[in-house]
Amino acid sequence: MNRGQLFKTSLYLLLIPTMFWGLDALAAVTQTISGVAGSIAGNLSAVAKLITAGSYVAGFGFAIGGLVKLKAHKDNPTQVHISQGVVLLFVGAALMFAPTVFKTTGNTMFGVSGGVTGGPSGTATF
Repeated sequence: MNRGQLFKTSLYLLLIPTMFWGLDALAAVTQTISGVAGSIAGNLSAVAKLITAGSYVAGFGFAIGGLVKLKAHKDNPTQVHISQGVVLLFVGAALMFAPTVFKTTGNTMFGVSGGVTGGPSGTATF
């Protein structure tokens, strides 16, 4: 058995019991479908916050990169095109404003309270 196969085998031997332990822990905590759905909904809000934070950080990074490219263009215009810096600045601005745009669009489409668009009676409730 070579090193790659040994690594894969040991990885599988570690992951399989961990997977079953995680499923057992999930079953012990949430016995009903509504409990599982509530758990997933709670985790999705954390994922949304992570994506928002990532968007801000990436936007800031692109903006700094754009400023560096514009400085490089000022120092040596024949080597660095000005379009590189401008595009990076626009991408950075778009990423920094994306969470605000998504929130505003969501409020416009669904209302501030996130109104229910359909219910058991089949009528829309706003």
